[in-house]
Amino acid sequence: MLQVVWRGRALELQRAGVWPQLWRIVGEYANFSIFDVPSNDSLHDLLSSLPLFPYMRVQVTPLAHHPSKLD
Repeated sequence: MLQVVWRGRALELQRAGVWPQLWRIVGEYANFSIFDVPSNDSLHDLLSSLPLFPYMRVQVTPLAHHPSKLD
């Protein structure tokens, strides 16, 4: 049941555009994600809304746009 709730929340956030990238890490029960949120507080609110948040180990690396990236 929790997996269904988790998947539903993940799909909701992806459709809203705040979770544009999600990859499975091969050989692990883990993923690598990119979130597009306006602030650190927004990211905290988003992550803490995930059903598995109490059991997750989260590492956050803030990213900035690179000036040489083609748009």
